[in-house]
Amino acid sequence: MLRLLTAGESHGRALVAILEGLPAGVPVRREDIARELARRRQGYGRGPRMGLESDSFEILAGVRHGRTLGSPVAILIENAEWPKWREVMSPDPAAGEVTPITRPRPGHADLPGVMKYGFDDVRNVLERASARETAARVAAGALARSFLGLFGVDVVSHVVAVGGVRARVGAPGPGENPRVDASRLRCLDPEAEEAMVARVEEARRRGDTVGGVFEVIAYGLPPGLGSYVQWDRRLDARIAAAVMSIPAVKGVEVGDGFALADLPGSLAHDEILPGPEGPRRRTARAGGLEGGMTTGDPLRVRAAMKPLSSLGSPLRTVDIRTGEEAEAVRERSDVCAVPAAAVVAEAVVALVLADAFLEKFGGDSVEETGANLRAYLGSLERRFRGRPEGQIPLVTEG
Repeated sequence: MLRLLTAGESHGRALVAILEGLPAGVPVRREDIARELARRRQGYGRGPRMGLESDSFEILAGVRHGRTLGSPVAILIENAEWPKWREVMSPDPAAGEVTPITRPRPGHADLPGVMKYGFDDVRNVLERASARETAARVAAGALARSFLGLFGVDVVSHVVAVGGVRARVGAPGPGENPRVDASRLRCLDPEAEEAMVARVEEARRRGDTVGGVFEVIAYGLPPGLGSYVQWDRRLDARIAAAVMSIPAVKGVEVGDGFALADLPGSLAHDEILPGPEGPRRRTARAGGLEGGMTTGDPLRVRAAMKPLSSLGSPLRTVDIRTGEEAEAVRERSDVCAVPAAAVVAEAVVALVLADAFLEKFGGDSVEETGANLRAYLGSLERRFRGRPEGQIPLVTEG
């Protein structure tokens, strides 16, 4: 239902996001987009570029008087450093010679990219492979969040671990992103956060980087988003793909994920109990997804982010021009970007959920989507609520 395209290079003139498929009538507030872009720039351990970029943006199409029109929405995000890079990044063949980068970084897209496209200059790869592109996804995600918010859905995130230090405090609730954002590392455990900061500083002194784990939680989802009938419609697969597409993310789990592999089946699944509001689950190990569909419980996804591959003390590599051993190129980078990655993950999860929402409920306008949602929830209430415990009908009664 939703289709997102992004364009632009890290040091090019601008980034562009085009989001197609949102119904008409979704509120679009500049301050909401600006807030999400600012959240992406925050986090202890970020590099100096975050202090230079203001993420000034312009809505080019698809919005009139603060509401979507049902046509594609286009957003342009300026790169503040473009004037300094105008000659290096010029599309004009007459711009002059530029010294190529020939020493790819281990762990980055550099070497596979030059192999794939036949480039002699790594910059042709790293400019687009850079995590700068995620600013466009965050801007588009702000629109998806606005759409979901009309129906009571809220997406939050927090950092679970940095540099091997793990938090011991539970997850944020709905509407608690501001509380999480008040933390330097978006971590709700102050004691663990201090140890995380120390790990970041230790890595900075060594010219190194650190990774970590973050968690995204979506509250207020109805049951039945996604589908089990085809592999590519399973919502857990779609969410995992979206989160894995964030640069440096190397693993994704839903609910208790990998920990379930160590448990017997009797302890791994969420027992279903009757109740006055309908069937409910006694535990939340599945993370709000069963059989590729939402259960109505909070959806919980975790991701592991590797340390960034741009190091102050570069690793060994091969110069693609000479074939000889060399030091990898130094590119300005962060020491730790786990808090920012969590904000990006909120955006991509919101986009997937909005897509699944529209797949289930359709609608060319938000009023039509809302009417379809209310009809669906009403049918569930008639089937499952207000009945003696254990008497759940298998078919809708006329």
